[in-house]
Amino acid sequence: MLEAFGLAFRLVVSFDPDLYEIIGLSLRVSLMALLCASLIGLPIGALVGFTRFPGRGIIIVFMNALMGMPPVVIGLLLYLMISRSGPLGALALLYTPTAMIIAQTLLILPIVAALTRQIIEDLHAEYDEQFRSLSVSRGFALVTLLADARYSLVTVVLAGFGRAIAEVGAVIIVGGNINHFTRVMTTAIALETSKGQLALAVALGIVLLVIALLVNVAAAVLRSAALRRAYV
Repeated sequence: MLEAFGLAFRLVVSFDPDLYEIIGLSLRVSLMALLCASLIGLPIGALVGFTRFPGRGIIIVFMNALMGMPPVVIGLLLYLMISRSGPLGALALLYTPTAMIIAQTLLILPIVAALTRQIIEDLHAEYDEQFRSLSVSRGFALVTLLADARYSLVTVVLAGFGRAIAEVGAVIIVGGNINHFTRVMTTAIALETSKGQLALAVALGIVLLVIALLVNVAAAVLRSAALRRAYV
């Protein structure tokens, strides 16, 4: 164990090219998935939380249910869609970083949308009477709620990133864990551990833990800033 941790530390501080290639691909895939999920999920969540329409309850139940969808199921469904015999097989997306981005996007999109919906709905219930008394237009009211919830929404985005960067089930199904092409931190940890190559696995685990810690620190700082603003 001590030898593995010593080798892992040397890999990190020596900027081992294989190690940082895996880290770089992990960050690119997760950040692109987060961008796509945020561009889709934030508006959907805000609109569902702000408006009332027939079937809204069913949509909310569906969004909440998708938050608990097993990643391997998402990976399997996407595999069936983009495999050579699937309806999107002609796009040749299987075992590419693009497929991994799509898988992570599908995984974190319900999280971003559902949490955004809850935040906006709670704020809308709090300010709705005041908006009505001031005859505020619905568009301006929605913009006001989004501005007021900005710290909470950033926390939602950080939660989505934390979920994406730690994903292994879906990405290994559609990405294939190909060396120098689709190998990311989580899949590399699983592979190297199964091979008994603990040094690289531990090094990647350390980096993954540091990233998770930084995400949680950022979320805590934003939460504190939002609380301070609320009491001002």
